[in-house]
Parts: sequence; structure tokens; C-alpha cells
Amino acid sequence: MSFIGLEELARFLKGWGIIHYDEQNLYLFYPVKALSVGFILIFLRYQYSEIKLRDILRQSHTVISILTGFLVFVLWINMDGSFATVGRTNGFNPMAFENGLLRIWITLSRLAGAVVVVPVMEELFWRSFLIRYIIKHDFMHVPIGQFTWASFLITTVLFGLEHHLYLAGMMAGIAYNLLLYHTKSLSQCIMAHAVTNLALGVYVLYTGQWHFW
Repeated sequence: MSFIGLEELARFLKGWGIIHYDEQNLYLFYPVKALSVGFILIFLRYQYSEIKLRDILRQSHTVISILTGFLVFVLWINMDGSFATVGRTNGFNPMAFENGLLRIWITLSRLAGAVVVVPVMEELFWRSFLIRYIIKHDFMHVPIGQFTWASFLITTVLFGLEHHLYLAGMMAGIAYNLLLYHTKSLSQCIMAHAVTNLALGVYVLYTGQWHFW
């Protein structure tokens, strides 16, 4: 959130002519952001008792998670109409850098952040914290995967509004929430989210449709 705030502040100051920079320079925030969040997640890893890696060994659930992640990806790239978006974005285009090594570093950091860091961070927030906090403020006493209409709908809408493609975001929120209710496993939600982001990253790099990034 701090990095997002810094980026928006930079754009605000640029809009007022106070500072001048190329938009691609903001891409340099991403490796720092991904590494910082990744370090914090590793440092506090023993606090996340709801992440049970042994859940991945349940093959039937893992297959469903992988298929869910891929289905979200397929639907996502087909839900980018103007009616389904908020604002305008050129996406994250590492090809804007002429330096080859810098371009590779930015690309790899973006892909690693999207596949490794973001799924853990976002699922901890949305499917572990917020969806339970809406049910009860003392959320740690709410079982993972407990359903209420209020928590389901609120997290779905907010998860959608977090994304430029808000309709696709709501679709993904519904899919990951349903997966949570079915598997009662945060690890499976992380798996599905990672599959979606990996497939999307490969698709973007192959097609050059940077607006999906």
C-alpha cells in the first residue's frame, strides 16, 4: 500500500508539473515492492497457521484448484471490454526498457512477484483475514471457509474493484471464494491464484497484450 501511495503521489506531482519523469521509471518500484513484501512474508511465515502445505497433497482438491486457476485465466482475458474496465492503463510493458539486462530483470521480477508473492499476500488478506473479519471481528476464531452471504458478496465486490478489469476481478473473487468453501483450504486458493497469474504472465509475454499486466 505504501508503494502504491508513492506511485500515485509521483503521478499527482507530475500532473501538476512539479516533477518530471518517464512513466516506465515507475516500473523500477516493482522489484523493490515484490522483494520487500516477499521478505516480510518469509519473516512472518510462522504466524500464518492457516496456510497448511499438506493440503496440496490432497490430489482431488489440487486438481480442482489448478483447473479453477486456469478457468479464471481463460475468462479473464475475455472480459476486457470497455464496459468491464475502470480507468485507462497501458499495463506493465518491460519492453519499454532498451537495456536488455534491465528488461530481463524487470520481466522476471514481475513474473515472480505475480506468481509467488501476490497469491500468498492477497489470499492471506482476502480469503483468510477479510472474509472472516466481516463475519466476526475476532476473525481467528472463525473457521477457514465459513460461508455467509455478506462476507461472500462484500469480498467479491471489493476484490473486483481492486483491479482495473473490475468485472474480471469479481469473477475471480467468486471463483476463489467458492474454492475456499469447497476445500476449506487457504493453500488451495493460493495454488489457484498462482496458476491464474502464471498463465496470464505467459500469455502476456507471448502476445504482448500488456494491458493485462
